[in-house]
Amino acid sequence: MQPLYSTIRPFIIFSVLSLFVAPFTSRAQGDRFGLVYGEATGLGTRDIRATAVEIINAALELLGIIFLLMILLGGFRWMTAGGNDEAVDAAKKTLGQAIVGVIIIFIAFALTRFVFSVLEQAA
Repeated sequence: MQPLYSTIRPFIIFSVLSLFVAPFTSRAQGDRFGLVYGEATGLGTRDIRATAVEIINAALELLGIIFLLMILLGGFRWMTAGGNDEAVDAAKKTLGQAIVGVIIIFIAFALTRFVFSVLEQAA
């Protein structure tokens, strides 16, 4: 059997939290993204969609850098293969994987652009 305090602890926590949120509920009518709550807590009032776009763009930039490094690595392996067929095949495999990766990056970029443009028009 659980002690009484552990049974009512969630109720106490949510009751106390509701006291802090209650003053902002009248201002939050029509606030679809919770920006009023963010402003009240000092987190900022930036649109969540803009933040998501920046995060996705940063991830795609990182993937582009990885693509560039893989191309350089594959080219370096090919240049230093010295006529060794196995090393040339490994270099070609690295270059092929890099090209497939950049195709996936472009598709992901196009999909995110499309989704966010549709969301922007819908809102």
